This record gives sequence, structure tokens and C-alpha cells, in this order.
Amino acid sequence: MVVTYHISTLGIFSMNISYSPLNNRLLAALPEREYQRIAPHLEFVNLRLGQVLYEAHTLIQWVYFPHRSMISIVSRLKSNVTTEIGLIGQEGIVGLPVILGGNYAVHQAVVQVADGAFKIKADILKQEFQRGETLHKILLLYTETRLHQVSQIAVCKSHHCIEKRFCRWLLLVHDGVENDRLFLTQKFMAQMLGVRRASVTETAQKLQELNLIRYKRGEIIILNRPALEERVCECYHLIRQEFNRLMTLSRFE
Repeated sequence: MVVTYHISTLGIFSMNISYSPLNNRLLAALPEREYQRIAPHLEFVNLRLGQVLYEAHTLIQWVYFPHRSMISIVSRLKSNVTTEIGLIGQEGIVGLPVILGGNYAVHQAVVQVADGAFKIKADILKQEFQRGETLHKILLLYTETRLHQVSQIAVCKSHHCIEKRFCRWLLLVHDGVENDRLFLTQKFMAQMLGVRRASVTETAQKLQELNLIRYKRGEIIILNRPALEERVCECYHLIRQEFNRLMTLSRFE
């Protein structure tokens, strides 16, 4: 199933952009028979920058498979201080408590990079999961990757400097949306990294001087990904390696 719609740019022209559920790696990993069972229930939705998909401690009614968008899982304290504890792009799913039995969001889920997602009613996904077939295996393996990501990010924040953490964060976002142009504000980046805005500005300017990124207000363009990978801490590589290892296991019974 492919969803196509028109985008009008400044009222001058329109272009066709095709959005397919199979651009999400979890959906693409399903056997044809299982995919066809859930495909009619998938609904494409546009996501806005800063849009909250779930507030903490609320019932999850829809599960989202991101498509060229990035969702941050955010812990918010009573003082309104926020910290990002997870990143989900087109390699993943937003709404894991549904298949784990909790049904309620533990943390806030907020759109970090705006584009689209395919959503499905939580009850329908749960029914398919309970069949115990390939989707069951894939989502359990993906849950393991998420647990590893959360723990590795905690290690990263405790032991690595802001530059390495910034590179790790940029690369994970880039992986999740597969777009060199990222529309991100200083304020939002600072909140997600748990640092001062001045620290984000200083780090971004340094990477720009090295011609690794181009940075201006509200936008980052990745110019040299290999060089970013050389400067990043080992946390990024560990997160990606574990994801690829576990997703490879999903292909085999």
C-alpha cells in the first residue's frame, strides 16, 4: 500500500510524494502474509514539529510507525526540566507499552523532526502481536534494542563531553530520517541533550568551522557524515551495532 498526496510550495507548484509503510524497517521486515493483514489498518498522518503524541501516564490508543520523522521519548520533571531518554525514527515504533501489556505511556513522546508516520489502532496491533508470529518476534527484538539504547544514552550522558554527545545525537537523528537537512532549534536540542543553549551553540559552531555541518537558526545540514562518525563516542556505534544484530535475528526462525 502506497499513500500519495500533493504538497504545494508557496502556492507556486505541487509535487507528488509517495509515502509507503515499507519505508519503516519493522513493517518492511514482515512476511507478505502478515503485512497484508495489517496494511488495511495503517493510516498515514502528518506530524508537526513539537507535536506531542502521548503525554506521560495516558492511555495509548494509537501506535505509530515513523516515516521520515523522528520522535523523542522525553522524561519531564515537576520543575519542567526535560531529558531525552530515547529516539525513534523509521527503524522503529512508538507505543511499545501496548504490546508489553502496560497500555499506558510512561514518558512523553514528542515529534523532534516533522514529517509523517503510519498509525494503527492499539487494539488491532495487539491482536496481531498475540498471534505469536513474525511480528511478535520482531517487536520483542526491537524492545531489546530500545532497552539497550536507553541504557547506552545514560552512560553517554554520564561520561562523554558535549561534543561527542552532540555528534551521537545528530547521527541517530540522521539514521532515523535519512535526510541531511534537519530542522531543529537550539532550544529543542538543548532540552533533548539536557544542556544549556549556549553549549549547543558553541558545539554547533565548532563543527561548522570544521565543515562537518552547516548551522543556522532552526536548521542543521550534515555535510560530512564520515567525519562525524570519526568524532563521535563509541555509544553511537554500540547502539547501531546492537540494533543491526537484533534485527538480523528477526529474519530467521
